[in-house]
Amino acid sequence: MKQILQSLKTGATELAEVPAPGVSRGNLLIHTSRTLISAGTERMLVDFGKANLLDKARQQPDKVKMVFEKVRTDGLAPTLESVRNKLDQPLPLGYCNVGVVAELGSGVTGFAVGDRVASNGKHAEVVSVPLNLCAKIPDSVSEEQAAFTVLGAIALQGIRLVQPTLGEAVVVTGLGLIGLMAVQLLRANGCRVLGIDFDPSKLALARAFGADIVDLGSGQDPVAAAQRFSRGRGVDAVLVTASTQSNEPMHQAALMCRQRGRVVLVGVAGLNLSRDDFYKKELTLQVSSSYGPGRYDPNYEEKGQDYPVGFVRWTEQRNFEAVLDMMADGRLDVLPLISHRLPVTEVDRAYGLVTGAEPSLGIVLEYPESTAIRSRTVTLDNTAGAVSPVITGDGVAVSFVGAGNYATAVLIPAFKAAGARLRTVASNSGVSGLHAARKFGFADTTTDSQSIFVDRATDTVAITTRHDSHARFVMTALSAGKNVFVEKPLCLTLAELRDIEAFYAGLSGAGPAPRLMVGFNRRFAPQVKKMKSLLAGRPGSKAFVVTVNAGAIPADHWTQDVDVGGGRIVGEGCHFIDLLRFLSGAPIQAHRRSAMKSASGDTATIQLEFGDGSIGTVHYFANGTKAFPKERLEVFAAGGVLQLDNFRKLTGFGWPGFKSMNLWQQDKGQRACVAAYVAAVRDGAPTPIPLDEIFEVSRVSIELANPQ
Repeated sequence: MKQILQSLKTGATELAEVPAPGVSRGNLLIHTSRTLISAGTERMLVDFGKANLLDKARQQPDKVKMVFEKVRTDGLAPTLESVRNKLDQPLPLGYCNVGVVAELGSGVTGFAVGDRVASNGKHAEVVSVPLNLCAKIPDSVSEEQAAFTVLGAIALQGIRLVQPTLGEAVVVTGLGLIGLMAVQLLRANGCRVLGIDFDPSKLALARAFGADIVDLGSGQDPVAAAQRFSRGRGVDAVLVTASTQSNEPMHQAALMCRQRGRVVLVGVAGLNLSRDDFYKKELTLQVSSSYGPGRYDPNYEEKGQDYPVGFVRWTEQRNFEAVLDMMADGRLDVLPLISHRLPVTEVDRAYGLVTGAEPSLGIVLEYPESTAIRSRTVTLDNTAGAVSPVITGDGVAVSFVGAGNYATAVLIPAFKAAGARLRTVASNSGVSGLHAARKFGFADTTTDSQSIFVDRATDTVAITTRHDSHARFVMTALSAGKNVFVEKPLCLTLAELRDIEAFYAGLSGAGPAPRLMVGFNRRFAPQVKKMKSLLAGRPGSKAFVVTVNAGAIPADHWTQDVDVGGGRIVGEGCHFIDLLRFLSGAPIQAHRRSAMKSASGDTATIQLEFGDGSIGTVHYFANGTKAFPKERLEVFAAGGVLQLDNFRKLTGFGWPGFKSMNLWQQDKGQRACVAAYVAAVRDGAPTPIPLDEIFEVSRVSIELANPQ
């Protein structure tokens, strides 16, 4: 299918051939008929992409601070590579979509195949959108009208925060698409409206919708005009829908308001506010969050958990419905806002209008009619990734399920460097998979992950998806006879672990077993290998202390969700349990955890006892600062101490013959881990990490995360 993508590196837009998404639980699969370009947001993204690195940095000072912190802890080269990888990823544009429902995911109610719906889907021929971000289109509303639904909901949510009453005087600053719809919605609320802008054509539309106007381009004073408009009392509220870095709109808004007036920011404006402006009048300032309640709440948007209407009357979806109802009865007229109607194939023309000098307002993109589901696999012209249709036995042919940040930044390059042939990469949306396929030379990219497991040209599957899918994909791949490399964790529950163990137990005497590997890379780090060799000369029990400055992750992040991410002990703490298991060389005989009280319980101390009498402590702390190095390992053994700081500096204390081993840049062993696994598959050798250790570490991690 065709989809519009934008490069954050160059700002260029393209109409790319992307695998069509499948329909997942709680989602609607929609064939697109129209989308609307959100000129303000999308122009900002394109302009950001076209800016040089220095200008990009100026626009995102918070990100620059994070970059400097990473340089201090990880080194310059890994930080620059991380920034490049981030900017290299294409961005799917758009969030104003109209189409026809083609398929319903499980658990979806209230919709049927064939329904016309408005959603926040992308500029793409087929989109998969969560239930709560879709709304049915009334029969009397055309598809190009419905394309304005999402922007209308943004305007409506700002107005709900204003809480206008009949007869109030309200100013709308910035008469773009959202501002002009806000004018109409405020008029429908019985308000007197004053519209402010530089553009005469937009001012004319605002006047046609019943507003008084202030033409900034002709030098009119907006504050004086607002005083006259409010009969000298000051306006009741100001809705700022402008897109500017200037602080002036907010300063003017405060000057326009009456005592205890309200200011709501819907657009983007400078917020270097004067306390005096707001203090003397006791003004209320709110920043509106997109379409309404539910926005950025994964339980609402991703899991489909609606808010009770008796307690939250207006949600994102219900705002969509209200906007469509206003269109249906004629109180919201968006047809005059359409300046251009273009086929989606004219993407260059469309974004030339957005960023150019030619006047434009609402740009509606039209899509070809189609009832057939688009292909979920795209074959690329990558001769480097091309493989024969059956396994030939010469080398390792690997397919990836998952193409997220870690996969594209670390694992895929590591497999390629190890000499593996890259067959197929699967992703849910198709965009990240296409990016990975183009960048690294995969033969195919797909949104149908199941096709990988039946592909005869794939002998090895790498799994880098969200944690709750790991066990399912591992079992599917193993059952298909594929070798498996799964990024930690192996699984989330003891029941899943028992199923995987049972699979291998059932293979006894049935020929060579598929090689299963978990990405416990730290045991492959060069300095850890050095520590292992040094410890071999020091018999007796040892004491290990690992300090992990893990950093805070919001409690509602998917990794903190026990059902999806498993929590941070299972999801990341397992790395350090495996590290100590490797260095001790003995089974874990006892384990316990002490956790500090917090929303997510992810600041904890883990204590391990090993079969050789050694002990280990893992301090996994989420309450520190990123300015402090992330990881430190200390080993106390027979009168000597080894200290490893952030996988860059290894120091020996009281260790004759060894003082230090320092690296120019951090090396956590990812490439060595993958290289060892690829070599084992290629040569028919045992898996680099013994299966019993993988199962042991997985079991201990799960039990520590879920103490009885």
